[in-house]
Amino acid sequence: MLQVKNISFRYNNDVVLKNISFSVKTGEHVSIIGESGSGKTTLLKLIYGEYDLIKGQIFWNNHEILGPKFNLVVGQSHIKYVAQEFDLMPYKTVEENVGEFLSNFYLNEKKARVTELLEAVELTTFSKAKVHSLSGGQKQRVALARAIAKQPEIILLDEPFSHIDNFKKQSLRRNLFSFLKSKNITCIVATHDKDDVLPYSDTVVVLNQGEIIANNSPEELFSNPDNPLIASFFGEYNIINGDIFYAHQLKIVDDSKLKATVKNSYFNGRNYLIEVIFNNESVFIEHSKSIKLNQIICFEISK
Repeated sequence: MLQVKNISFRYNNDVVLKNISFSVKTGEHVSIIGESGSGKTTLLKLIYGEYDLIKGQIFWNNHEILGPKFNLVVGQSHIKYVAQEFDLMPYKTVEENVGEFLSNFYLNEKKARVTELLEAVELTTFSKAKVHSLSGGQKQRVALARAIAKQPEIILLDEPFSHIDNFKKQSLRRNLFSFLKSKNITCIVATHDKDDVLPYSDTVVVLNQGEIIANNSPEELFSNPDNPLIASFFGEYNIINGDIFYAHQLKIVDDSKLKATVKNSYFNGRNYLIEVIFNNESVFIEHSKSIKLNQIICFEISK
């Protein structure tokens, strides 16, 4: 089990994290979410042992994770951290990069392992390509495969699909996270993308201004967001009479006491997002078709 106990950290005089505590069971998938600057990347680096804490402790299986003051080599052997910058060997092939840290004493096993990893990140057809010729998204996938090559106990992923285009992102997510689950590798992901979170996370930790404001299952946080920041992560939302409602919880009807004027209609694939003016504020409603501007509509709320 990973235990983060009441940790705090600052850069110079700027406090980045304050009194952070949570735990992660072996094999669990935990997402860390929050706005830019909320401390997500810093938290991953502290778990990896890249920085020294100013307060608190971090343990993995009762072994304390310490920073560079206590270690000549930064990082932990049983933990892999994949940052947004990739430390790859540009003039070696994809398969050479992925197998860099695997033993050459058992070449057949090494080859089988590299093949398995390339399948997991959907790079089989690029195995012989030199890394310098790859796109940013392909390099990110090489970095992911190399990080899990020796099957770490924990993998820390910082925006792991930020360079991946939408044509590959969905299937890559499924393959990678399913692979990690099958190997019982504890996974902690810092992300701004709800599609990284909802289908895969066991737990979501929400950071705001360096503090944890929520720590719960994705189902619970989505269904009962008690903070506008949490609601905004999952989709368009409205605050009506002090309560938070998603756009899909508002329904346009033939008659209602709630009346509004249409300001815009936005096509989003499955339906339209209708922006209306209600009580002099914008309110967003999901609807099956576009509606003409300035039309008066009625709506109701369901939760």
